[in-house]
Amino acid sequence: RNDVTLVVDPLSFQYLEGAEVDYSESLQGARFVIRNPNAATTCGCGSSFGIA
Repeated sequence: RNDVTLVVDPLSFQYLEGAEVDYSESLQGARFVIRNPNAATTCGCGSSFGIA
């Protein structure tokens, strides 16, 4: 595993605190996936979410 630094602005950090960012490769292609325990809703692709 390689270490990666993620830079997030202070305003966005409150929405991403506790979230996990993963890199996924599959037959559909490669992408970053965000798993956010604070998300109330998510889209089908896993790249956006809504906070309640």
